[in-house]
Amino acid sequence: MGELNRQDADLVVTGRLVTPTGVRPGAVVVSAGRIRAVTDIDEAPPGVPRLDAGDAYVLPGLIDSHVHFRTPGLEYKEDWEHGSRAAVAGGVTTVIDMPNTRPPGLSPEAIVAKAALVAGSSLVDYRFHLGADPDRPELLADLDPAIATSAKVFMAGHQTAPTVVRDQGRLEKIFAAASGSVRLVLHAERDTLFTLLDGWRGRLRDYTAYERSRPRSGGIAAVAEVIELVRRYGTQAHILHVSSAEEVDLLSAAHDEGLPLTFEATAHHLSFTDHDTLRTGARTRLSPAIRSSADQDRLWAALRGGEIATLGSDHAPHTVAEKLLPVADAPPGIPGVQELAVAVWTGMRRRWPGESCDVAIARLVDHLATRPAELFHLPGKGRLEPGADADLTLFGPDDPWMLSAHDVHSKCGWSAYEGWTMAGKVRTTIRAGEVVWDAAERRFGSPTGRWLQPRTTPSARP
Repeated sequence: MGELNRQDADLVVTGRLVTPTGVRPGAVVVSAGRIRAVTDIDEAPPGVPRLDAGDAYVLPGLIDSHVHFRTPGLEYKEDWEHGSRAAVAGGVTTVIDMPNTRPPGLSPEAIVAKAALVAGSSLVDYRFHLGADPDRPELLADLDPAIATSAKVFMAGHQTAPTVVRDQGRLEKIFAAASGSVRLVLHAERDTLFTLLDGWRGRLRDYTAYERSRPRSGGIAAVAEVIELVRRYGTQAHILHVSSAEEVDLLSAAHDEGLPLTFEATAHHLSFTDHDTLRTGARTRLSPAIRSSADQDRLWAALRGGEIATLGSDHAPHTVAEKLLPVADAPPGIPGVQELAVAVWTGMRRRWPGESCDVAIARLVDHLATRPAELFHLPGKGRLEPGADADLTLFGPDDPWMLSAHDVHSKCGWSAYEGWTMAGKVRTTIRAGEVVWDAAERRFGSPTGRWLQPRTTPSARP
């Protein structure tokens, strides 16, 4: 590339760049919302507005492929204005939203209508997971990738699930219809087992019985079923919020066999255990349930070993009033898109204190930017390289801070992580070359996030 000049740039961002080839000091040159160059600091053009990250890392904008921003129909507890504020405050510049809304996103027409509602209110770029409708599996066979490239399957139900696929024959039809270019993302638990236990034990009265009423056997049985369907149809599948050691082992073995099967871990399954649910009740009531420290240890080992493909927040806000309902009626789910990166970073630094910061940050970027972009075909996302979108997250790796309700930007107004001392902090978030979050000034940018168009030819590594 020839010498850069002022006409080539709108902004220069300097710091410790986390690039596909490693971490190094350098400059990202931004022009018209895209990365013009990644270069040495002294080669950046002069006379251009400059943002110096100092000793902070400059990451590609993070991607959360698992959020519930509750539009349409449930905006009383979250909406795109607040959800996207929480996202950029957590360094996230792209989200993929789930279909369990009112009405649910079970058709291309519903997704188009949802996109129209979101337009003009989002600080982040966005895509949508279509909801897999067991009554109309043929929609997946003809799905236009401009609408969605992935579809959510609920194999277990909860308060917001629009459709639950309990019948094996109907699930098989979904896998057959999606065997072309659609990636299924699954809540993989066997709902019939939970119904059986509920009929035996009766309604939940306290949280001592919560994990036992939603046990690991539900997830293990469902994952085993998914593995066989992937083997039979070759359908691409991604298991969400894996909670148990046994599920990790099964999924890792299936992937090692060459099946197009990947999985996600959430920050909350990495951060909390069943003892926290006993202590805090609905505050850490999740679906799948939070499990033991041994399960948590296996998830962390899977993260360090690269078995996990993506990290997600499963950002699922509910009001405090909903969380205070009787135990049997309180909905599972917590806000998390703002806390995702800092919670995982904090866990890595505390579990592996001797690990190089550069190694740790590269892992975070791999699972929260590079691999989600590849898996879900998000062009221009997930990498600091020329031609990519100028989405950048400036992250102070050694900026301790204590999270309080004052820091929460989700509309629900609370966080399960309140009182936690985090090991690092998002200082600035940039989307398309514009600052959308400045932590020092607690200032947001303009809600000009766009509905992303995918690559029509998938290029994701498994």
